[in-house]
Amino acid sequence: MRTLAGEDRLLFRVVRDGGGWTVTLVVVALAGAAAELALPAVLGLAVDAAVGGDASPRWPVVACALVVILLVTDVLGDLAGGYGAARATARLRRRLLRHLFALDVRAVRRFPVGDLVGRLAGQAADTGQAGTAVALGGIAVLPPLGSVVALFLLEPVLGLTLLAGLAVLTVLMATFVTDASAVITAYQRVLGTIAGRLQEALGGSRTIAAAGTTDAECDRVLAALPQLRDHGRLGWRLLARANARVAAVAPLLQVAVVAVGGYALSVGWLTPGQLVAAVQYAALGAGLGAVLATLNRLVRSRAAARRIAEPLSCPVRPDGDEPLPPGGGHLRLRGVGVHADDRPVLDAVDLDVPAGCTVAVVGRSGAGKSALAAVAGRLYDPDTGAVLLDGVPLTRLDRAALRRAVGHAFDRPVLVGETVHDAIGLGLPERAARPPSTGAPATAAVLAAARAAQVDGVVARLPDGFRTRTVDAPLSGGEAQRLGLARAFHAERLLILDDATSSLDTATEHRITRALTGRDSGRTRLVVTHRVTTAAAADLVAWLEAGRLRALAPHRRLWADPDYRAVFAGDGVPR
Repeated sequence: MRTLAGEDRLLFRVVRDGGGWTVTLVVVALAGAAAELALPAVLGLAVDAAVGGDASPRWPVVACALVVILLVTDVLGDLAGGYGAARATARLRRRLLRHLFALDVRAVRRFPVGDLVGRLAGQAADTGQAGTAVALGGIAVLPPLGSVVALFLLEPVLGLTLLAGLAVLTVLMATFVTDASAVITAYQRVLGTIAGRLQEALGGSRTIAAAGTTDAECDRVLAALPQLRDHGRLGWRLLARANARVAAVAPLLQVAVVAVGGYALSVGWLTPGQLVAAVQYAALGAGLGAVLATLNRLVRSRAAARRIAEPLSCPVRPDGDEPLPPGGGHLRLRGVGVHADDRPVLDAVDLDVPAGCTVAVVGRSGAGKSALAAVAGRLYDPDTGAVLLDGVPLTRLDRAALRRAVGHAFDRPVLVGETVHDAIGLGLPERAARPPSTGAPATAAVLAAARAAQVDGVVARLPDGFRTRTVDAPLSGGEAQRLGLARAFHAERLLILDDATSSLDTATEHRITRALTGRDSGRTRLVVTHRVTTAAAADLVAWLEAGRLRALAPHRRLWADPDYRAVFAGDGVPR
């Protein structure tokens, strides 16, 4: 049995997400289609009644009522379709965003940020139209098919004439669907490429300005623009060609039905009113413009759904359900291996960090330091081996328990939150992170973290202190790093710093390092560093080389090795 493709399963779910609005749209559209099919017959009866001398206004009144129904259903259909699409789009965006945040770091990095933004903003909106497209697409074929049935009832020859013409139009539209689907998919893919390059360029705008390569970077970002133009033009040409074919065949079909109907009237097979109805049904059956427009919308929705389904198909790492037993943050890596592009980043690393100990992780660029820091706090799982905290594998830990126990700080932190207070309190329990409603500048937990990171004075100088919006906070690189450190200080057992003091001045780094490595800090510390002073202040140094743990020992013991001293050559240390 053939299973549905990922984009088709997603489309069905989006249709369901439209909820009551999609049901309303179906009901309203069916009522409109029924009124549209009934109107030619009623007009024909009105003509026959007038020709026969019946002055009763019954049939004209019914015809006017049907016109009113068509107007009302048209307005209600637009309203229900719009609300249903908005509801489905909102749910799809929320589902995609939650899925992306649930993926591990390596899975998300497969997609450029700009490309993901394009999928979340543009392709999600197109996919959200699926409910409207499916509902209207299914109902749009009812008037042509109903016209065929009505003409068969009036005169079988008329029905056969219309049916033959509709078969030709159906083949033309099927060709359009096949060709347009490939073109729209290619267009959206190229658009995602441009968005990804733009995001990269904006992130490195200072570097581009300093290098004077603005024109070259513009050319790089827009290099795929000719492809985008070609795909866009081809898409419009396909739509125009399909419309032209329908526009050419439809009048010929109407003329054929009228000619056959005229002959049927002349030989007495039809009454004048039935001929009027037949002409109306011919126009209704040949008017496939609405069907073509709906097909175009459905093709766009399916192509967009394919783009949305791609990141949604990435498996989310499973969370455990075990709590942390009592402990002080004993970290252990057993046979940990991490691969990237079939290249080992970490290779069979065994590392034992006693509870409450400070371990500095050092090594040359590319040695695997950041990968070790990432797996130690389960930003992603190793490809081989296991990581344990106080004897429990991280994969079996409850997510909330893991995030309470482990804190991360990075070399280039991104401040998430509306205000500076929110940015620092990001990892705290809700009560401790909630901004104070009284005159206090910050909650006790946030204030303590800011003081420990030596950033409370910086925050005090901001326009609104802790309530300053993060986008309006004029922070240097070192000040942003200190806010990132403060955010990580909520960790109860393990604090992981990935080169998180690289932008600090020497005096500030010394004070923070002393606070981190002090015996009374009560946590285990894993510190990725390039600085000899930080390594010297640690209890142990984990020396990585080409993805392997070359040594685990105190700094003073390793210092006798010239290869070890060479690791810090860029820190002003002689070889």
